[in-house]
Amino acid sequence: MAKVAAKSSTPKKKPSTKPTARTNNIEKVCEDALQKLKDLGIQQQLQNDIEWCLGSYKSDGNPVGLYSMAERALTVFQEEKARKTKGVTAKTITDIEKALQERP
Repeated sequence: MAKVAAKSSTPKKKPSTKPTARTNNIEKVCEDALQKLKDLGIQQQLQNDIEWCLGSYKSDGNPVGLYSMAERALTVFQEEKARKTKGVTAKTITDIEKALQERP
């Protein structure tokens, strides 16, 4: 009879789904962007998309959608700043840009 190899008693490590400081930053930036969009009363579809991505992120810990939404929000805020829309500050834009630069 052939011997069967014994299974290793060391369990395989699962990838961590805990949010890191980087993903916490993109989450915060998206929440801030969502609030700013609501305050300005613009881009209802983008607001809905950000809300959905935030919920998805809280469920699965995957920040890919948040980065995509941050890029879309950045474009909107840059356009609004060029129009001199009251409430869109340079800090809002730089916060989003910094979070996007931290993308893994």
